[in-house]
Amino acid sequence: MVIEMKRQIVNEFACSFSAISENEHFARIIAAGFIAQASPTVTQLADVKCAVSEAVTNCIVHAYPDGGLNNQVKMSLRLYDDNYVAITISDKGIGIPDVAAAREPLYTTDTTGERSGMGFAIMESLMDSIRVTSKVGRGTTVTLKLKLGLPDE
Repeated sequence: MVIEMKRQIVNEFACSFSAISENEHFARIIAAGFIAQASPTVTQLADVKCAVSEAVTNCIVHAYPDGGLNNQVKMSLRLYDDNYVAITISDKGIGIPDVAAAREPLYTTDTTGERSGMGFAIMESLMDSIRVTSKVGRGTTVTLKLKLGLPDE
């Protein structure tokens, strides 16, 4: 008989902040500080910071096209006993009409040519898994997951 143990949360942290570009940096630093307790590799630390930056920037730029000072981005972080981290970033913005299309490399709704459409592709390349849920007019939630530390030998 095989008994599967359910993953246990060993620490969690949540915060919210105004959806302005100045706060993207703070979100990256919070994520880096939180995962430090799990002894990530330097590469994992950089990957988490980059993925969080992409997710938060998506909220700031796309969720609230009319400005974000009075709009919020929420970020929650959970560390599990098997050294997996789950980082959830959400907004209550305009939502994504077609999540599958938005996850395709080079897809963008930006008509100015300033955005590359690589945000989700970058996040997917850096994390073990990424989950995106969205409802038009209600917002978007992105959950990033990564196993931290050196691989088991």
